[in-house]
Amino acid sequence: MPSSYEKKLIDLEQLDRVVSDARENGKTIVQCHGCFDIVHPGHIRYLEFARKQGDVLIVSLTGDSRIDKGSERPYISQELRAENLAAIMFVDFVHITGDATAEGTLRRIKPDVYVKGREYDGSDDPGFLAEKAVVEEYDGRIIFSSGEIVFSSTELIEHLPRAPEIESHRLNLYCERYGLTKGSLGEAFDRFSDLRVLVVGDIVMDRYVLCDALGVASESPMMSLAQRDERVYVGGAAVVARHIAAMGAHAFLLSSAGDDPQSERVKEILDGEGVESQLMQSRPSLVEKTRFLAEDTKLFKVDRAQCLPLDSVDEKHAALILEQQSKVADAVIFCDFGYGMVTSGLLRRVLPTLRQNVKILSADVSGGRANLLNFCNIDLLCPTELEVRAMLNDYDAGLSSVAWQLLERTQARHLFVTLEKRGMVVFERASQDRTTAGWSGRLKSEQLPSFADYALDRLGCGDALLAAATLSLTAGTPLMQAAYLGNAAAAIEIARLGNHPIEKAAFEKWIKLRPELRNVEPAREAKSMVASQC
Repeated sequence: MPSSYEKKLIDLEQLDRVVSDARENGKTIVQCHGCFDIVHPGHIRYLEFARKQGDVLIVSLTGDSRIDKGSERPYISQELRAENLAAIMFVDFVHITGDATAEGTLRRIKPDVYVKGREYDGSDDPGFLAEKAVVEEYDGRIIFSSGEIVFSSTELIEHLPRAPEIESHRLNLYCERYGLTKGSLGEAFDRFSDLRVLVVGDIVMDRYVLCDALGVASESPMMSLAQRDERVYVGGAAVVARHIAAMGAHAFLLSSAGDDPQSERVKEILDGEGVESQLMQSRPSLVEKTRFLAEDTKLFKVDRAQCLPLDSVDEKHAALILEQQSKVADAVIFCDFGYGMVTSGLLRRVLPTLRQNVKILSADVSGGRANLLNFCNIDLLCPTELEVRAMLNDYDAGLSSVAWQLLERTQARHLFVTLEKRGMVVFERASQDRTTAGWSGRLKSEQLPSFADYALDRLGCGDALLAAATLSLTAGTPLMQAAYLGNAAAAIEIARLGNHPIEKAAFEKWIKLRPELRNVEPAREAKSMVASQC
């Protein structure tokens, strides 16, 4: 007996019957088309939207022989891609077509509604224009919806089919395509020790108050807690510098602090971990964020934070320090938490000089006060999806569309967008030559799933990712290897309570246990096999 999803897979004869039956019963037919090589959250939302436009959703799927996306594509065979789609509750029928576009199936089905991703609205792509002409011939409608990955929600995650073997297969292919082995990553770690990284940004003290939940207070309907422990972590830009030092490189932190015992304690911690620092006394006290936890659950957060931008004198002083330090630095990381250390004036002063002096510039922001668009001509930006959408005030377009907008406005080279539980997406320009069409053309992208086995505490994951990815790029590793290591650092950090720097030994141990990474380089393995046969 075929399973329920197998009944959804139909050939041409069955397709004709499905369409005929729908017409006879007065049902509205909706069609989507694509290759759906790796079904991700954006596809789920896209298909869910399409199904709501009518009574029957038919998805036409481009067959393996007609996918023209490089020698390595498709990653997943057409049969398995079709089964993945058929397993989704929104999809009624799936048909594999031998055509590169939906033009042929549109002529055959004549759907009442044809749904395309929002990125096709106004597109002059020849394939889409041919599809559009067919739909207009029979007076059908085309509706544009968010394709790609979009802002995540619990509902989307619940609807997304979980297939561990598919995720494992994807990771194996990713590592094979980009030459990731335990050996190649180990070589990258070895090169970290030669690097000097300058970190600029706000220091944030992360205070955790660990409590026992006693129940409801007697005097009013509020939770009653009993405090049992308290921990304070040096976070913000400081933890990025601490990651850099713990991973084996030399770190220099430029930040603002106060003339108070807490600032002095931070200086002692940085010195003890080998982080060279210069803390400008431009604040009365450090920013502090207090989180109250019962067991491992965060109940609420209280911020003691004031935005105090550098004045003109401090800004000039900071610029001078950066310019001097950049003469001996290999990379600069900006961590803007919106509390005043990274000002637009400072960036205007130093970015041109830093661009000339260092190999890699990277940046990330956190909170509503920071502006990602201030970071122009940067090598790597590492925001969350929500940060990108909020910055551009675009919550509807596909992620590739908003990523393109961000890269165009900042003229950045690379972009890593984190998706919380869904991992991250790597965006790369088709060409790094600004004089070519590929610089502003369609972006290449890869999605990496989260490597975390469980999520204990999300605090500091982005900081760990930014530090590891920047170090990797500065060490000369290819972009996709840097993305892997950044994603790995986030997975290590999320399994810890609080903000802790990731030490090189712990990182290397984690890498050794990864099943998708081979032990030796493929070329070296092949050479060894030949030798053994002689």
